[in-house]
Amino acid sequence: MRNLTCIVCPIGCSLSVEEGELGADGFPVLTVTGNRCPRGAVYAQEEIRSPKRVVTATCAIVEGPVLSAASSGDGGTLPAGRPAGFTGPRRVPVKTSGPCPREKIGALLKEIYQTRITLPVRVGDKILPNWDGLGIDVVAVRGLG
Repeated sequence: MRNLTCIVCPIGCSLSVEEGELGADGFPVLTVTGNRCPRGAVYAQEEIRSPKRVVTATCAIVEGPVLSAASSGDGGTLPAGRPAGFTGPRRVPVKTSGPCPREKIGALLKEIYQTRITLPVRVGDKILPNWDGLGIDVVAVRGLG
């Protein structure tokens, strides 16, 4: 028997999960008790069989000069990295757009921490789109630059 606290809603039901015989899908049949709503039972099933988490982290901002209008090709200025004189944060907070399988979180964090972002960045910009083919994006949660 495993005991969990449901995190789906603010009530925080104390759930008890018992494993039974193997079902047709090859997984043991799980019996969930203690939930006050059906969402708690679904949460417990997912948490036991395939735990997932939303991941938050930070990416470094690349150091670099502001390129001239001539090098941007569009008549404007194109920032490359941290513009000269920028005194803001050195890292940009990011998060996944959805939950990531728990066994892949280490690899995801490794890639996030190796990623370098050039400014400007806006809230919602995809830093790592469709990471590892899972359909989740790593997005910026703060705009800078």
